[in-house]
Amino acid sequence: MFKILLIQGPNLNLLGVREPGIYGTVSFDEINNRVVKAGQENGAEVRVFHSNSEGGIVDAIQEARNWADGIILNPGAYAHYSIAIRDALSAVKLPAVEVHLTNVHARDEFRHRLVISPVCVGVIAGLGWRGYIYALHALLGVLQDQGKAENELGYDD
Repeated sequence: MFKILLIQGPNLNLLGVREPGIYGTVSFDEINNRVVKAGQENGAEVRVFHSNSEGGIVDAIQEARNWADGIILNPGAYAHYSIAIRDALSAVKLPAVEVHLTNVHARDEFRHRLVISPVCVGVIAGLGWRGYIYALHALLGVLQDQGKAENELGYDD
């Protein structure tokens, strides 16, 4: 069973209330519940972590190296400038998928630059809450491929 950390960044706890015309009407708790359920249906354990604090997110990433197989991360506004989160992801070497509810490239110009994306195995943006489910499936596929490659090389699971 793969273990996945879902990290929700700043202001995402207000989903369903915060600017529903931009971010949708599905609540924060409902999104998290849907991802946890999708994980269970696919043989994965998903743990949800939320912080409005950059340092809290860095701490969660560092702690994940001791138990998680991969990370799904919506860094919120930190996506555009947090070198600390980027460095934490690089340091722990866990495959990560970055998620954005909106198409950041169709929004304000300052949102076009994503500093965390280069250290992630993929980015899903603009697909609303479903992006989290797609990220989960993609990450599980990456982890399965890594396991297959290790098994072909004679390593134990």
